[in-house]
Amino acid sequence: MTTFLFKGLLRDRSRSLFPIIVVFVGVMLTVFLYAWIQGVESDLISSSANFQGGHMMVTTRAYAREADQVPNDLAYAPVSDLLANLGSTCPNVIWTPRIKFGGLLDIPDEHGETRVQSPVAGLAGDMLGRNSPEPRLLNLKTALVQGRLPAKSGEILISDELAHRMGIGPGSVATLFTSDVYGSMATMNFTVAGTVRFGVGAMDRGALLADIGDIQQVLDMPDAAGEVLGFFRDYNYEARQADRIAQAFNDRYGGGTEIQNPKSKIQNADDFAPVMVPLRDQAGLGQIFDLVGSFMGLIVAIFVLAMSLVLWNAGLMGSLRRYGELGLRLAIGEDRGHLYRSLLLEAVMIGIIGSVAGTAVGLGISYWLQVVGLNISGFIRNASMMMPDVLRTHVTFACFYIGFIPGLFATILGAAISGIGAYRRQTARLVKELEN
Repeated sequence: MTTFLFKGLLRDRSRSLFPIIVVFVGVMLTVFLYAWIQGVESDLISSSANFQGGHMMVTTRAYAREADQVPNDLAYAPVSDLLANLGSTCPNVIWTPRIKFGGLLDIPDEHGETRVQSPVAGLAGDMLGRNSPEPRLLNLKTALVQGRLPAKSGEILISDELAHRMGIGPGSVATLFTSDVYGSMATMNFTVAGTVRFGVGAMDRGALLADIGDIQQVLDMPDAAGEVLGFFRDYNYEARQADRIAQAFNDRYGGGTEIQNPKSKIQNADDFAPVMVPLRDQAGLGQIFDLVGSFMGLIVAIFVLAMSLVLWNAGLMGSLRRYGELGLRLAIGEDRGHLYRSLLLEAVMIGIIGSVAGTAVGLGISYWLQVVGLNISGFIRNASMMMPDVLRTHVTFACFYIGFIPGLFATILGAAISGIGAYRRQTARLVKELEN
């Protein structure tokens, strides 16, 4: 029976071609949009973790309440003891200290007078350590445009856009003006070792990268760091595991309430005790991740509904055209239930054919955009979110089957609704229909 129905679909294109095209287009768009959303989510997680807060961030409770203002006067010290403790209690996590700071970068002329100045957003990490994870996390080798990476104290990296705007390059001398943790003005001369372009608008506008030892000296923060970031060793973010690690850490130090409401004022608590914040709880990223997941479910639901309506109408039109065939099959004694099931089986075949073709084409387009990407820098020029300038799709295992959900469900639903007409056939009119 299955072979008979399949041959019928191949020979009568009028009842199979249009439904297959509808399923093909719907499945292709579903696969592509799913891969696109996965890519956006993956890039957002990667950029936010590497440049902003890690998979987990350890800081003081007071710093966590005012993290948006980067209050380095509330930094954790001594950070070396904290790193040793974290290394022993969480050996499967890579921990690295960082200091975020702001300031003014001054470029002198040949007479030592100010030639040009520009505000900078500074990021200090372990740039000189032999086994430091920072070059890997910040992707410095790939991001390097001119010059080289810092090799000794007193050398910095600046964004390539900032370097062009200020008319400087590798080897230039620059003076950083900032304020230390006591509010006093602090200055230090640096040598520009190289320029970088991360492909993240928020970083490329005016980033300055320095070794944490130099910035600790400038800001008068000996053995202190504003944040200690943790990354899983495979560099893939696992939300549940990060939440478990953070919960265990905060239970040990009594900071669980701080996680739930970091802006609350906790009475009788040590503001300089450490607290761990997973990535989802930083800067409202959890809401963004949940929104992305809901959006994917909404896309699948919309395609199921739209394709079902189209295929329902196609089934109704096909039933009108096939009244003679259906009537003849009923007249020779075929059971109405068997007739209805044969229509559903035809729908399953159409759904499988369209879903396979749509998935193949959708995966091809998605993989191409995963490699090439789409440059959207013109749309996010002034964005403050850690969003890459080039959006890419991300082909995952789910992309291979996600299209079959609307592809099969919509075709079966459309056929089930339109096929109800088989039960409404009036045997008394069969002769008249066969004559026509």
